[in-house]
Amino acid sequence: MANPARLNRIAEQIQRELSEILHTELKDPGVGMITITDVEVSADLAHARVFFTSLGDAQALAQSQAGLRRAAGFLRSALGRRIKVHNTPELHFEYDASVERGVRLTQLIDAAVADRTPDQE
Repeated sequence: MANPARLNRIAEQIQRELSEILHTELKDPGVGMITITDVEVSADLAHARVFFTSLGDAQALAQSQAGLRRAAGFLRSALGRRIKVHNTPELHFEYDASVERGVRLTQLIDAAVADRTPDQE
């Protein structure tokens, strides 16, 4: 079994490096403004699930996902030049809806608090 601390360090390094590559080297306009929120690496380091958020509507999200899939090979090779692992993991991009859910829950809580009358406190 792989060392969990090592897997976490590698995942964090992949997250940092991919963020930088996306913002400095990737020239695909279809990707848009995205933020890498988390990376999960498989125990054998063969695969990495990269979670991201995107600004915009559903169409912009679909465009960003398609752009990331197109750029996966380029991103993997650029990542391979930056990190020191035997095999660079294959990148799988997934939308992270947790930020969106958090904003929605905050709105619901704010609405519930605003609807309270002073005698309910």
